Amino acid sequence: MVPLMSLWLPIVLSAVIVFVASSIIHMMLTYHSTDFRKAPNEEDLQDTLRKFSIPPGDYILPCPGGAAGMKDPKYQEMVKKGPVVTMTVFPTGGFNMGASLAMWFVYCLVVSMFAAYVTGRAVGSGTSYLTVFRFAGVTAFAGYALALWQNTIWYKRALSTSIKNSFDGLVYALLTAGTFGWLWPN
Repeated sequence: MVPLMSLWLPIVLSAVIVFVASSIIHMMLTYHSTDFRKAPNEEDLQDTLRKFSIPPGDYILPCPGGAAGMKDPKYQEMVKKGPVVTMTVFPTGGFNMGASLAMWFVYCLVVSMFAAYVTGRAVGSGTSYLTVFRFAGVTAFAGYALALWQNTIWYKRALSTSIKNSFDGLVYALLTAGTFGWLWPN
């Protein structure tokens, strides 16, 4: 067993490496450019939605209001007529990239801490690179990729988007695993 505090270097360094890799993936590679499609008549749609002053948050339309509401004939008719929408409304006035990047880095640290905890409990000091790689990699992959599939299952997010995000998660997991294998205490 390896104490979590003795793994601070692979935790921090793997988070930095994943942060840089994710920046490269999203700024230089173009395969995420099709994750979202442009709505028809976007400007009119925005003008229409603006009239409702919808506060920032997550919404579903129509909203059944619970299991009982799904049986309501009015709700069922609204679903048949469509459109059925899930959406996230952001605050008006722009996207705070700095805050999002900071939260992403903290998330990378959290995934690395879980990878360190699981690996540190499973194997001891001096364990081979490949064994450390396997434990850290599987744990990091779970943290970076598995929960993303819930959005495809429940909210009909495009299958292609979940596949691409899972590929990213695999890259991040491999980088995390490699860092842990490299810096594992002897």
